[in-house]
Amino acid sequence: MNENQYPIEVAWTDLEAIVGREYIWPGCSRDMIDGLQPAKVIAPADAQEIAKVLQYCSSAGLAVIPRGSGTKLDWGNRPQKADLVLSTERLNRVIEHAWGDMTTTVEGGCTIASLQHTLKEHGQFLAADPLWPERATIGGLLATADNGTLRLRYGGVRDLVLGVEVVLPDGNVIKAGGKVVKNVAGYDLTKLVIGSLGTLGVITKATFRLHPIPVATATYSTSLSSTADATELVLAILNSQLVYTGLQLRANTPQQIAVDIRFEGILESLQDQCAKLSKVAGDAPFVQASNDVWKARQEMFSHAEHSVICKCSVLPAQVGLLCEAVFARAQSATVTAIVVAQATGVADVRFNAARVLSGVDVSNGLRAELDQLDGTLVVKQCPIAVKEALDVWGAVKDALPVMQQIKEKFDPARTLNPGRFVGAYDRRSGRNPS
Repeated sequence: MNENQYPIEVAWTDLEAIVGREYIWPGCSRDMIDGLQPAKVIAPADAQEIAKVLQYCSSAGLAVIPRGSGTKLDWGNRPQKADLVLSTERLNRVIEHAWGDMTTTVEGGCTIASLQHTLKEHGQFLAADPLWPERATIGGLLATADNGTLRLRYGGVRDLVLGVEVVLPDGNVIKAGGKVVKNVAGYDLTKLVIGSLGTLGVITKATFRLHPIPVATATYSTSLSSTADATELVLAILNSQLVYTGLQLRANTPQQIAVDIRFEGILESLQDQCAKLSKVAGDAPFVQASNDVWKARQEMFSHAEHSVICKCSVLPAQVGLLCEAVFARAQSATVTAIVVAQATGVADVRFNAARVLSGVDVSNGLRAELDQLDGTLVVKQCPIAVKEALDVWGAVKDALPVMQQIKEKFDPARTLNPGRFVGAYDRRSGRNPS
C-alpha cells in the first residue's frame, strides 16, 4: 500500500470528479465482503473512466474490489482491506454479434442471460453455464473461471474466449487476443487474467467464440447403490463412442448415487444415442429425466449460510474415491454431505457443518486425502469464522513465486482485491501475492 495516502474526503471528491456525483455513493451492508463494509461504491461509465479511477486509487493507497453483480464476491480469502467497490454495472452492452463468424464482443458488466438472449436471435449461444446466469456477469465469469456442466463438450471458459480488454491498476488499458478463432501465437495474456479473481486488472470487454443452439436436448438418469459402480459406469461412457454434452454424478450418501447424461442434436440423433447408451450402461437402466438435474450444482449454494462448499479436482477414474473420502469425513465429523461431480473429475462438495470446528476439520481432512491422489481442494463458500481458520486455496507449491512476480508486475501497490487470492493465508510470513 502507498504510505502517502490522500486525505480520504479529498479522495472521494476527486473520484466524484471522474465519474460524476450520481455514480459514487456510500457503501452499505449490501456491499459487504466477508464482513468488511467499503466506504464507497463507484460505477464508471467505460474503460477510460475505470482507468482513471484505478490510477488514482493506486496512487492514493485505496483498496479496490471489482464487482459485477456480486454473485461470487464471497469466494476467495477475506480481503485485507476494502475501501472502494468498483461496479461494472454501466458496462452492460453487447457491442457486436458477428453471427456469420460466430463470435460476439460484450462488455464486462453484461449478464450471461442478457447476452444469451441477444445471441438467440440468430440461433447461437455462448457454451457456458455458470452459476446464477440471470445475475452473473461476463467479467465475473472470466475472473472466477466458473465452468459448468457444458465444459465436457465445449471446453472451459478459457477455451471460449478469443480476446479481452483489461484495465490495469496503473491506468493502462490493454487488449489481448482478437476477434477471430485463429490468432497469433505468443504469451497468452487473455488466459492469464481468466481465473485471477480480479487481482490483476478489471475485465471491461471480452470476445467469445459461439456455437449453434441445439435443435433438441434430452437428459437421462440412472440410480446406483455404490460409488464404485457409479464410477465404473461413468468411465464406460467416457470410453464409449457416445456424443454427449453433460455427464455428472450426484451423491447424497455412499449408497444413493445418480448418474446423469445429456444429449443434444436433432431428434433422430437423440434416439440413436439413447439406444447406444442402453448397450453401454448394461444393468444400469437410464430413464428420461428433467433438465433440472443440471441445476444440482447451483442448488448446493441455496440456504448454505452454515455450510462449507468446496471445489475438488481429481482424475475422472478417482471420482469414486473422492466420494468415499467425502462421506467418510462427514461421518467422522457427524455432518452431512452432498457431492455433484462432473465427468472431468471436477466436483462440488457441500458439508453441512453447524460448528466452525467441524467445517475446518472436514475441509482440512479431505484436502489431506486429496493430496495423496494429487488432487486439489478449494473452499468456495463458508462462514467467515471458518474462512479465517483455514487456507481456502490450499498450497500452490512451486507456482507461488511465479504468481508473486506476476502480481508485483501488474499491481505493485496491491490495489485490487488485496489478500483474496492464493498465498495470502500465510500470516506469519506476511507475504501476500494477491
